[in-house]
Amino acid sequence: MKSIIGRKMGMTEVFAPDGTMYPVTVIEVLPNVVIGKKTKEKDGYEAIQVGYEDKAERHLTKAEKGIYKKAGVATKEAMYELKGDEIYGKNVGETLTCDLFKTGEVVDIIGHNKGHGYTGTIKKYHHHIGPKGHGSGYHRQIGSLANNGRDNNRVIPGKHMSGHWGPEQVTILNVTIIESNAEKGYILVKGGVPGPKKAIVMLRSPVKKQFRTPVVKEILDVAAKEAANNEKKGE
Repeated sequence: MKSIIGRKMGMTEVFAPDGTMYPVTVIEVLPNVVIGKKTKEKDGYEAIQVGYEDKAERHLTKAEKGIYKKAGVATKEAMYELKGDEIYGKNVGETLTCDLFKTGEVVDIIGHNKGHGYTGTIKKYHHHIGPKGHGSGYHRQIGSLANNGRDNNRVIPGKHMSGHWGPEQVTILNVTIIESNAEKGYILVKGGVPGPKKAIVMLRSPVKKQFRTPVVKEILDVAAKEAANNEKKGE
């Protein structure tokens, strides 16, 4: 079991040499610096604390400054806890990089979906609207709260009503890594990832058993191909 923190940068598409197109989400993975460890003896569980992305010290509280000062590392944007036997051996001051996950691996991605504020049932749950005529007094209301004649003195829990929509934690299972580039510090995963651009996401080993290994073709390096074509034209 292993996990790492990254930042969603947006979506694009990449191609294999045979023309296969992969819609991918670009996840920037900066070095995750270990700033602390949780132990079973003291905390009841095992995990490591990591800091992600540098941040000026003047923006932190005294308590946060003390944590980074004790660890002897630069101040970070945020702290997260990561679990996994494959990364627990890391000591304070060491880093996790995106080469932790390889091309072709399957991962689970945990993030928070976009926040929509206070919304009605039509936007939130795609309910039907009422008649649009001027004489109708019912356009976008929630409708009846009755329970088919039983227990009509109460509203059953789980009833779709207006309310706050997002941001809620969402986990996407069994996502394929199309490319992991340790030199440039990014991971391309197939399909979409919850959350807006610049959102923090966690990549972890899958919790469900994989019955077949996904086939990932080598990605075409467009920049290298253009450079080669330009050299041929120059000749």
